[in-house]
Amino acid sequence: MSTLNAAFIGLGTMGYPMAGHLAEAGITMTVYNRTGQRAQQWIRDYPGSHAATPAEAAQGADLVFVCVGNDDDLRQVTLGEDGVLQGLAKDAILIDHTTASAEMARELDTACRKQGNHFVDAPVSGGQQGAENGQLSIMCGGEEAIYQRVLPTLQHYAKATNLMGPAGSGQLTKMVNQICVAGLVEALSEGVAFALNAGLDASKVFDTISQGAAGSWQMVNRHQTMIDDQYEHGFAVDWMRKDLDICLNEAARNGTPLPITEQINDFYRDIQTMGGGRWDTSSLLRRLQKTPDSDKEN
Repeated sequence: MSTLNAAFIGLGTMGYPMAGHLAEAGITMTVYNRTGQRAQQWIRDYPGSHAATPAEAAQGADLVFVCVGNDDDLRQVTLGEDGVLQGLAKDAILIDHTTASAEMARELDTACRKQGNHFVDAPVSGGQQGAENGQLSIMCGGEEAIYQRVLPTLQHYAKATNLMGPAGSGQLTKMVNQICVAGLVEALSEGVAFALNAGLDASKVFDTISQGAAGSWQMVNRHQTMIDDQYEHGFAVDWMRKDLDICLNEAARNGTPLPITEQINDFYRDIQTMGGGRWDTSSLLRRLQKTPDSDKEN
């Protein structure tokens, strides 16, 4: 069986270890990153090569993975003058791990079809820890046959993956994920604040209740860092704001009221105003712990 050739575009917090898992699995890798030093560091850490443009990285690849910041970044590295589609061989598959809009996913699907390629939107959940440990949840949109072709490769860094429907369905599912996460983190923040103000041993409280009906990944993995006022452990507020804006725009289109999500998006906007754009999303607690006077102003 011939060696699989793949390219990975975008070596950020998530993409760097994801591409590394593929290289360690024996896949021949070419990587591209807008900041070239990051790509050079990657090839020092893993077997593979780096390319000067996304188009060059895509040349000869059976699969091309993308994980960048937003719709604009994604459009540039895929549909731009030196984008992936300029170098993608016929019948190759583009897999997009960016959290982007469903509209962008459908646009890429159409562009790939026009030139004899295939597309899967495949946003992920699990954060930096999940990417590093190869334990991501992946929500895919696309054709069943194409999904089955990419599934064995995705499993190198996934603990769970599923095809949710046609192109765009993966992004819509990620929106559901972010809506649910936002509510969970705010509830956890309020619970921690209450426990501390009540004079309880907050660590003991959450070690106990995380084993019952209130338990969640956020509670298990974030309660202690929140109690310790540490907010450098995961997904940044700036990125959550971007994701929740996407959710709210889609909800406006499909007629879904999201009152709690809208409010929490405003809370994250407050945190950005506090200078916390790079704090992780559990910093909702720090917002709650401001002085009562400053809370009344919001």
